[in-house]
Amino acid sequence: MYAYKVTSFTSTPLLEECPVPTPATGDVLVRIEACGLNFADLLMATGKYQDTPPPPFTLGLELAGVIEAVGPKVDPNMIGTRVAIFSGAGGLAEYGVFPADRCVPLPDTMASDTAAAFQIAYGTSHVALDHKARLQPGETLLVLGAAGGVGLTAVEIGKRMGARVIACARGADKLKVAQAAGADHLIDSDTDDLRSAVKALGGADVVYDPIGGDLFKAAFRACNPEARIVVIGFASGEVPQIPANHLLVKNISVLGLYWGGYMKFRPEVLTRSMAQLFDWYAEGGLSPHISHRLPLAQAEAALELLRARKSTGKVVVTMG
Repeated sequence: MYAYKVTSFTSTPLLEECPVPTPATGDVLVRIEACGLNFADLLMATGKYQDTPPPPFTLGLELAGVIEAVGPKVDPNMIGTRVAIFSGAGGLAEYGVFPADRCVPLPDTMASDTAAAFQIAYGTSHVALDHKARLQPGETLLVLGAAGGVGLTAVEIGKRMGARVIACARGADKLKVAQAAGADHLIDSDTDDLRSAVKALGGADVVYDPIGGDLFKAAFRACNPEARIVVIGFASGEVPQIPANHLLVKNISVLGLYWGGYMKFRPEVLTRSMAQLFDWYAEGGLSPHISHRLPLAQAEAALELLRARKSTGKVVVTMG
């Protein structure tokens, strides 16, 4: 089998041939069919992500495939089941061993490439907007990076939850993608003044921010009293400093969200969220957007699409 491995944080990952692993107690062996890429993969490749394992390891935080074998203390009836897995690593390979309790059975109507692109992006946005921000119908939601992997799902879910959605992205092409996902208003971060544009639309009640940097600062100043800002990440490379006195004066809440962290201390939050999301998908209420599908042999090119911000929605690597 082949796997795309990080051997050093100072060198480019490599596609390597290696033996098919054997599942240990509590684990399953999965024939991987697709792996969804995330900005976190870029950080992990350089050792800058909060949950980066020591090298060598295989990149790929989320995947979909078929269970081909099980280890001791795992129900053998799981063999043959199509599953999605938030793996944390190991997805960019033809086979992988993962804990059985991380396997989520897939709806019959969900293709493997869709499933591989689903969990982190939709899960992050749903937990952010529902569990953390308590987004209410009629509120105004500002989504930064609105055409990206998580941002696009925030537009879609926010609209489904009854919010008025303002999408902020770079360039007309990306804004068209956000508009197709349900955005009511569009702001071009390359040419528009974000603060002025949002304030002209009545201000933001909830801000969804995977970008940080100057966009965070502008969005912060466009918030209404009692607004909630959910910090998802820092794709700009700049972690903004928050003026606490402004929080006080406007009664603003800034909420951090690391979706994967809930797996360790409150997994039921993710379980409930994913059940709701799969129900919405089955009803035809969610439309995952995959802009690029590349084979495992082109894993580096797939990651470069994220690095150069040339993708919209998700990039998926397929094994078949």
